[in-house]
Amino acid sequence: MTVTVTRTTAPEHGIVRYASIGSLELESGGFLPDVTLAYETWGTLNADGSNAILIEHALTGSTHVTRGDTDEEGWWEHLAGPGAPVDTDRFFVVSINIVGGCYGSTGPSSAAPDGQPWGSRFPLITLRDSTEAEARLADQLGISSWYAVLGGSMGGARALEWAVTFPERVQRCAVIAVGAASTAEQIAFAHAQTLAIRQDPNFNSGDYYGGPCPEDGLALARRIAHITYRSAAELESRFGREAQASESPLRGGVLAGRGRYQVESYLDHQGSKLVQRFDANSYIALTEALMSHDVCRGRGTLAETLARTTARFFVAAVESDRLYFPAQSRQLAEALPGDVDVHLIQAPIGHDGFLTEIGQLGAQLRSDLLA
Repeated sequence: MTVTVTRTTAPEHGIVRYASIGSLELESGGFLPDVTLAYETWGTLNADGSNAILIEHALTGSTHVTRGDTDEEGWWEHLAGPGAPVDTDRFFVVSINIVGGCYGSTGPSSAAPDGQPWGSRFPLITLRDSTEAEARLADQLGISSWYAVLGGSMGGARALEWAVTFPERVQRCAVIAVGAASTAEQIAFAHAQTLAIRQDPNFNSGDYYGGPCPEDGLALARRIAHITYRSAAELESRFGREAQASESPLRGGVLAGRGRYQVESYLDHQGSKLVQRFDANSYIALTEALMSHDVCRGRGTLAETLARTTARFFVAAVESDRLYFPAQSRQLAEALPGDVDVHLIQAPIGHDGFLTEIGQLGAQLRSDLLA
């Protein structure tokens, strides 16, 4: 089997590239005959390949962690970049779009062998599948062992899977705002989101390419998700019971004619933004991959599973998180070998604090993980 990396010419930092990693047999029994991974890099890999850091994106994140040679702001600027905790002047930083995504890696919108989009034929992907695919790309890049693998939310789950699946290839691991497995409640929230998409009249069982897209269903899924990403206190302090400007929630001749509260308008806006940049089938594929998250599956108890790891761990949670509760991070830390603390992001915002307030952990990441 021949595998190739398609490289671009300068500028090269923070620019999407593409790698063919060959066929992929999946944990679910499915098969992808020719997988492409989109990725970005920043910095320079040293001669012995020992300074590489993998940053894993969250559910709807992209590979663009930080600016690099572009003017486009990255989604974790406070974490990575020149002089940042993940210093791109010191480290060779890699971010890979997960299999099943829609930012360049093989996913439901990609062409199948018959030239048509995979659509409803796209197989179930798990986080272990994504780890196997990323390991092949690491091989191509000349990285036999990561100096560190880190991520938040689904990215943290992917980082943890790396440390367990390939312990010899992960020296340090940061697991932020996620636990060892998706809970029943988290699966329930995810189910409501995927069902919202599937019940959109335009979904067409996933074969909507070339026709109307299930935008209403995707937007509704995002609304449901976003409620879990923010805390009750944050929504109350920002919006309370205030009406959206020029609208009245208590006026309307018919039920459908009333105005909106500000919080309703906010959720509508979040749904509309995602529709403009994300594929509905990929949202389902990645949500169900996150449903599959269980680092213990087929490996024994949590303590037995984590005993195979050799990495130095950094575990963090958001104090106000009501999607991935800090208690889940504490459970993970207690089961890890050695004495692992749980670092708390002090923010009222909720789960999204792992993105917006990561700067709070900068000094701790430098001293405890990246020194």
